[in-house]
Amino acid sequence: MAPKHGGPPGRTIISDNRKARFNFEIEDTVEAGIELKGTEVKSLRTGKANIGESYAAEHNGEIWIYNVYIPEYLQGNRFNHEPRRPRKLLLHKREIGKLAGAVQKEGKTIVPLKLYFNEQGRAKLEIALARGKKVHDKRETEKKRDWDREKSRIMKNYR
Repeated sequence: MAPKHGGPPGRTIISDNRKARFNFEIEDTVEAGIELKGTEVKSLRTGKANIGESYAAEHNGEIWIYNVYIPEYLQGNRFNHEPRRPRKLLLHKREIGKLAGAVQKEGKTIVPLKLYFNEQGRAKLEIALARGKKVHDKRETEKKRDWDREKSRIMKNYR
């Protein structure tokens, strides 16, 4: 998949987490740098990354992102990176305190939204403080649908 140009001028979107906007109620967004090593930048430049299954958490006063899939760069076999290694997010201490406090006190979740290159060519990750949406209970609708189906079968036999 090739990188997409979108959003503010000069922004190249690598990966977009659409599922996060569906499953969570987004409240506040923050732009964070992401610490990359070795061939990870080359893999990102080719547009190969996925943040759909990723999540962020606070650990020892730092925010880390887990389960971001950046595949190995094929031409750099000797110095390749691990595709799903934890990566540190580059944030100011004040932003880290704000995010960690909201998670601990208010029960919010840190959700990654977009992975992109900004105008200067630096890899950035848009993260958000989010609250989980209430999931619709499908059991009643499933029971009603099954009963309607069964009722139509029974009525079909008595005609």
